[in-house]
Amino acid sequence: MIVIADFFSTLFGYVLPFLVVISLIVFVHEMGHYLVGRWSGIKILAFSFGFGPELVGFTDKHGTRWKISAIPLGGYVRFYGDADAASSPDFDGVSALPESERNKTFLGAALWKRAATVAAGPIANFILAIVILAGIFMAYGKYVADPVVSDVKPASAAAEAGILKGDVLLTMDGETVETFDDVRRYVSVRPGLPISLTIRRNGQELPLTITPKLTEITDNFGNKMEIGVIGVLTTRDAGNMRTVTYSPLGAVKEGVRETWGIVTGTFDYLSNLVTGRMSADQLGGPIRVAQTSGQVATLGVVALLHLAAVLSVSIGLLNLMPVPVLDGGHLLFYAIEALRGKPLGEAAQGVAFRIGMALVLSLMVFATWNDITSLIG
Repeated sequence: MIVIADFFSTLFGYVLPFLVVISLIVFVHEMGHYLVGRWSGIKILAFSFGFGPELVGFTDKHGTRWKISAIPLGGYVRFYGDADAASSPDFDGVSALPESERNKTFLGAALWKRAATVAAGPIANFILAIVILAGIFMAYGKYVADPVVSDVKPASAAAEAGILKGDVLLTMDGETVETFDDVRRYVSVRPGLPISLTIRRNGQELPLTITPKLTEITDNFGNKMEIGVIGVLTTRDAGNMRTVTYSPLGAVKEGVRETWGIVTGTFDYLSNLVTGRMSADQLGGPIRVAQTSGQVATLGVVALLHLAAVLSVSIGLLNLMPVPVLDGGHLLFYAIEALRGKPLGEAAQGVAFRIGMALVLSLMVFATWNDITSLIG
């Protein structure tokens, strides 16, 4: 009975929230490809949620096979003229078609149509994030606090920089600070980097320089991570903590702002990986995403939706990486084609796709290894 209870606990606590989040993100991403491809006049052979053998499906009047496949960790749109689900072009098959049919293939479409169709997937992910966040802000508002310092931790970066209780943080590297969360978000991805800071103290504005310290923290679920910390705190009274409500237009604007913050934060983190300021062991794969989804689901639907928005942006950015087999790799090929006036040869594209697949698989293995080591650690 204990084993059965543990099974259902894992199923409903981790697996189902993970599948709900991933299903939403994948469906919207692939729907972006589908809609723009259909609008561009490209024939679509299949729209699949998941990979592997088909479990259930139907064929619509346009000849597209809509199906749910056995492995629900992704999905794909297969266009006319694709050799496989990764959208590798079938050069021989397309060249053998009559011109009237060749024009319906992805390979035979105009360059701008192919580029728009490929870019539509990641763009749909960003739109999804904005819609989710805007919906949350419109329905529930946003809990914020003013960037007022109520306490400074001893021996912290803030103490070393000369920040005092009662100081108001105004700008960081020239960017206006509106909330205390803006401060936390900005410094978290800049460990070891000097930040030009403007504060207000006793009615006067003062310039300071502060360098966040790389610090290991533990969240409410026991997960450990390393981020930049300056060591300032605020309280409900000092920070005037409150819930800000938004009109529909204001919610959309805040959703765009929040989405852009996720994008810039991701690039800052990647920059830290390249320069060695942060460890790559924080990169997570499907196991960690499932674990996080389950943990966040305990906080409620809003928290899970917020996670879906963050993951949607992350997947959109990942797909834009200039790696063959990813959307960004295809866009790179199209940029080269635009410059050369003709596409890369079959052999060159074949080699590039194999290299790209190796890179993607290596990243997946590395991320999964991080997941496993974090679980057993």
